[in-house]
Amino acid sequence: MGKSTGFLEFQRLSEASLPVAERVHNYREFVLHLSDEEARVQGARCMDCGIPFCNNGCPVNNIIPDFNDLVYRQDWKQAIEVLHSTNNFPEFTGRICPAPCEAACTLTINSDAVGIKSIEHAIIDKAWEMGWVVPQPPAVKTGRKVAVVGSGPAGLAVAQQLARVGHDVTVFEKNSRVGGLLRYGIPDFKMEKSHIDRRVAQMEAEGVTFRTGVRIGDLPEGSPVHSDAATVISPAQLDAEFDAVVLAGGAEQPRDLPVPGRDLDGVHFAMDFLPLQNRVVAGDTVPNQIMATGKHVVVIGGGDTGSDCVGTSNRHGAASVSQFELLPQPPEAENKPLVWPYWPVKLRTSSSHEEGCERDWAVATKEFIGHEDGPNRGKVKQLKAVRVEWKDGRMQEVPGSETLMDADLVLLAMGFVSPAASILDSFGVDKDTRGNAKATTDGDGCYATSVPKVFAAGDMRRGQSLVVWAIREGRQCAREVDQFLMGSSTLPR
Repeated sequence: MGKSTGFLEFQRLSEASLPVAERVHNYREFVLHLSDEEARVQGARCMDCGIPFCNNGCPVNNIIPDFNDLVYRQDWKQAIEVLHSTNNFPEFTGRICPAPCEAACTLTINSDAVGIKSIEHAIIDKAWEMGWVVPQPPAVKTGRKVAVVGSGPAGLAVAQQLARVGHDVTVFEKNSRVGGLLRYGIPDFKMEKSHIDRRVAQMEAEGVTFRTGVRIGDLPEGSPVHSDAATVISPAQLDAEFDAVVLAGGAEQPRDLPVPGRDLDGVHFAMDFLPLQNRVVAGDTVPNQIMATGKHVVVIGGGDTGSDCVGTSNRHGAASVSQFELLPQPPEAENKPLVWPYWPVKLRTSSSHEEGCERDWAVATKEFIGHEDGPNRGKVKQLKAVRVEWKDGRMQEVPGSETLMDADLVLLAMGFVSPAASILDSFGVDKDTRGNAKATTDGDGCYATSVPKVFAAGDMRRGQSLVVWAIREGRQCAREVDQFLMGSSTLPR
């Protein structure tokens, strides 16, 4: 334990951010990691409590008290070794994870949690700056070949773990760049893509092969799932060439809103909007980019994807940005004795909201109304909404509460229902009741699907979730694949 009275002496210090007026004019990251001294003081706040609930609150089971203590002692090199022992990509989680570990922190019971996420962010940034993050190629090759379908955090974690124990791993990505939704769904102002690129370089040095622009299996015409693929490979080809296959794609099937006017021009899924902006930042030519400039933007859905739409719209120079949610407004503060150490439902205001957004709750969409004539005919101009009440778990409209909102651009950010059914059907794997690949995480055959030598991990198996869950599943799946191929495994569970 670093400082036995640290949690009494020091206050939580959040990471600094660039001013709104400065950051909304570019797409660069604006959250600044803690200085060495600031991180040391924050590490001193860790109580080293008898039962570190933070470890269990973290899906990858980061050994949090240990690296907090090491940062307090300024042993940064040992801190990154401890952090990397459970988490392949702390530069991802240190930026975009919502930090369930902090909700589980014992100090949260009656004070502010230890700034675990900010300490993690500082550790990995220091490690890259000092050159401590290096390739770890295997000493011996096994001769076994593994195909990983999808290059998001689950696919990258699977691939890196398997490559490090000597398997020949090929990652297939349907788009032109590696990263999955990390690359195309997360705005650059939250996580610049250079963090993905240098991990890819590390993994290539460890022996991983990346094949981009390659789609595995079918993708029906008109599917909302985007693909740059110029090459299509069948599951049968993978089965013939590889000893094991891991399905690690994302849950990319968005939840739709089938109301009158849904087909009007200007009503889009969030994942029609966000990836195009990321491609522009990357230097791609995007002829049909969806722009919010000068428009009244309405974002439907109150989660992280909706927040990303708000931040991007503000950077486009939208005339106004409104966001609403079907559920009631959550409380401003959680009932800690009731919910600790679990993730609390409470009002959360993101950095994008701080940049400018009108928010509302318990609002349902009734209809999209378009221009009926003139040059904007067929384009959305208004949204008809109604207030709702929730009674006994059922939604009821409030009589007389219908209203019209100006809406030149509507972005549907209501979550994702499942992976694309076509890829699972192409492999013939059984699906669960939610449309995900059916594979258990308990007992024998963890992460194995109903098809021999085909495994599934991440959102493909569990549905829409967090990056930290994807990394966890990727690491665990890698162990199961290694055991399947070799009869035993030295990889951590």
